[in-house]
Amino acid sequence: MSDEAGSGALDDIEKAAILLISLGEADAAEVLKHLGPKEVQRIGYAMTRLNNVPQSQVEAVVSDFMHVVSDQTGIGINNDRYIRAMLNQALGEEKAKTLIDRILMSTNTSGLDTLRWMEARQIAETIRFEHPQIQAVVIAYLDPDQAAHVLTYFDDRVRLDILMRVSALDQIQPQAMQELNDMFEAQLTGRGSGSSQTSPLGGVKATASIMNFIDSTVEAEVMDGIREADESLAAQIADLMFVFDNLQDLDDKGVQVLLREVSTDQLVVALKGADTALQEKIFKNMSKRAAELLRDDLEAKGPVRVSEVEAAQKEILTVARRLADEGEIMLAGGGEQLI
Repeated sequence: MSDEAGSGALDDIEKAAILLISLGEADAAEVLKHLGPKEVQRIGYAMTRLNNVPQSQVEAVVSDFMHVVSDQTGIGINNDRYIRAMLNQALGEEKAKTLIDRILMSTNTSGLDTLRWMEARQIAETIRFEHPQIQAVVIAYLDPDQAAHVLTYFDDRVRLDILMRVSALDQIQPQAMQELNDMFEAQLTGRGSGSSQTSPLGGVKATASIMNFIDSTVEAEVMDGIREADESLAAQIADLMFVFDNLQDLDDKGVQVLLREVSTDQLVVALKGADTALQEKIFKNMSKRAAELLRDDLEAKGPVRVSEVEAAQKEILTVARRLADEGEIMLAGGGEQLI
């Protein structure tokens, strides 16, 4: 955490963390329950790094906030999802419990939504002995990165079966969705739930999104299994998956936004496995001096294991997907928009 007095040295997440801590527990809870799990997770992590923040810096953050909202008629905050671990780490288990209860057990949280706030291992254990079709619906309902993490807790055969079922999903009938929602509501919170609306769920595109977040080795095994069962389906999934080379399709502004979020060390390793066209696109969207330094680093970098390159590329793709979720950039794969 910077010791500078102003708020200019802080990023938006750090400012949000300072602002929420300044508000106090009750008001912070009201704000947090309107945010999604990813946002709250990032804010919670920022809270853990706050240390001896000067009063002048707190005042600067609050002043900035008041300036931003002064010309607005309202603040639109939407989403719902994942927080428990980060708030426990940020605030301590006892203090966080009250906050978590207020957020997760609000009347607006349905049974299926509650799953989104749980750790991947907990979700896997919750659905482990359910019918495979129920498992597939839950996996399709989760965010792709969370779904991919949950699938790591199943063996190869079950994981393949679930993904095949997710691919075959289209829509789920309102009554079936309501019954499933009520089942998890009763199981997880001990109470009934409100109405549920039908919506598109699952499908080939959802499977491709989940596959994007699965570890490279596991991904190859799963794709082989899908290809063996249905070669056409495997081809559709592969066409829709967003891989590192697809970053070449980002517009220049998108590349520049992404580069601000990625460390040079990470980028050097990732680019060791990239084709020349993508490397040139990256260089083109940096300052001349920064591009020269990156070229020198690439040339000076010795041999790198394929696994290290793939890991660095996955990390950058995770950042890219987060930025796409936030509307900062637009990703596309196989000719279709993924986000």
